[in-house]
Amino acid sequence: MSFTVTIRAGPARFASRLPELTKTSFRTGAPARMFHQSSRSANFFTSRTTVASTLLRTTSKNAFAKSSRTYMQPAAPPVADSGSTMRRLLTGGAIFGGTLIAINMVFNRETREDGGMPPFERAYLNSTFLHTGLGIGIIGLTARQMVQSGFVYRIMMTNPWVVGIGGLALSFGTMLGTRAIDPDNYVPKYALWTAFNATQAAFIAPLIAFAPGALIARAGLYTVAMMGSISFVGATAKQEKYMYIGGPLLAGAAIVAVSGLAPLVIPATAARTLAMTENIWLYGGLAVFGGFTLYDVQKILYHSRLAEQGVIKKDPVNESISLELDFLNIFIRMVQILMMQQNRRK
Repeated sequence: MSFTVTIRAGPARFASRLPELTKTSFRTGAPARMFHQSSRSANFFTSRTTVASTLLRTTSKNAFAKSSRTYMQPAAPPVADSGSTMRRLLTGGAIFGGTLIAINMVFNRETREDGGMPPFERAYLNSTFLHTGLGIGIIGLTARQMVQSGFVYRIMMTNPWVVGIGGLALSFGTMLGTRAIDPDNYVPKYALWTAFNATQAAFIAPLIAFAPGALIARAGLYTVAMMGSISFVGATAKQEKYMYIGGPLLAGAAIVAVSGLAPLVIPATAARTLAMTENIWLYGGLAVFGGFTLYDVQKILYHSRLAEQGVIKKDPVNESISLELDFLNIFIRMVQILMMQQNRRK
């Protein structure tokens, strides 16, 4: 009679003692282990309290195991949103257009006296930009090939002073040799010009090797936008309006170069001084070489007028070297700035 009463009162007792059983099952697992390890009892029926605690303990552990994430489970990949991509492209285009209009209004208040760009100036400027694009393409392809072949890693394993001094010597030697050759001697001039582009590729190859591809593409896009807007201003401005800024830009370039060598002299404990020199190297360099772009475009137009008068020969290869150096210096700083922003977000 007492056994029958115990069976009928079981569910009510189990429901009333459920919080206590939960605490007991999480606090100790002795009843469950005894239930699994002990031999089969002679009695046909088993205590419901023991079975309930065992099931509750097993269910709770399985629930926590399924809901918890381990370090081996990767996060869900972000879903590409075409609307956000289009919005970013439109925003970038609007910023570029607004910047171009603002720069043109600020720096181009005076119109040309000859009523516009003559055809010979336009042809010479287009030829120079064509050679500049070819040179940048040669530099990019050569740098990519250096990274894929492992040549850049072998360069980095050697003495950095030997590589730096030797690279600068080759760069200046090929540049001066290209400028010195008469434009009518096509083969040696273009051969040295290609060698000059190869030396520039060796300088930027380590940067391309360690920077993400998307970041490289963004830096290239920003560089093209910056140089394109400044070149438009220089091409449509008054004749020889910005030819006077060559001297101040040269002084600014010297300051930027010295700030780049500051970490070799200043101790690492002077953190503020190093941060200031880094800002001068990055943002001051952007301003200086942006000014050089404006100056070089005006100088190209000036040389086109001299060539039209027969004073000098047309030489778009020599003119393109200046624009290539402007592009590379702006591009390197764009990559460094974007990498710094990416590291801060992490």
